[in-house]
Amino acid sequence: MFICLEYEPHIKDKMDQIVRFFKKHGGYGRMQDMKVAKIHTRDIAKAVSNNLIEKIKPGLYKLIDYPWNENSSLIDICHANKATVICLSSALRYYNLTTFNPSEVTVAVPHNTDRFKIKYPPIRVFYFPNAFYSPGIEKIQIKSGTIRVYNKEKTVCDMFRYRNKLGIDIALEGLKSYLKLKEANINKLSKYAEVCQVKTVMMPYVKAIVG
Repeated sequence: MFICLEYEPHIKDKMDQIVRFFKKHGGYGRMQDMKVAKIHTRDIAKAVSNNLIEKIKPGLYKLIDYPWNENSSLIDICHANKATVICLSSALRYYNLTTFNPSEVTVAVPHNTDRFKIKYPPIRVFYFPNAFYSPGIEKIQIKSGTIRVYNKEKTVCDMFRYRNKLGIDIALEGLKSYLKLKEANINKLSKYAEVCQVKTVMMPYVKAIVG
């Protein structure tokens, strides 16, 4: 019993150190950075078992009790792999351009990226050739981190590029929702349709919708 009384404050100090570290780093912690901060792997394991932190993928953790918002899962993904960009149906959902709620977060990475997984949330990875990957990436800064997501125009055009895999219905819903926006820009949409090589497919729909 005496040992336990001596040991518990030590564990509490270690857990407090870990919580301070995560708060200082926006709610996230990488194993290599924690080692530099003299946080031992056994204490990281203890923090996981105590539900203070959770593993996103090997070497990356997040603080559970942190003021995350509704987009925190997107930030988890962007932290897990610096090349990921939220795309397709998940980007449509992010911009409220669809009523469809995908069961997996759709992300794009460059086509030569090594295959990867994260523990949570479930993701579906699309490997884009560089000509399709690089254009239209937005970096949106929110309190808990940065979301990398394709802009609205690129997202709509990507949906048409993947219409055979993901369905023409959701692509059309995204297009119609986009064209209702005050900031809708048909010239910009046409530019990305050309980049995505869907101009001849998509622009007739645009003309039919806008009249």
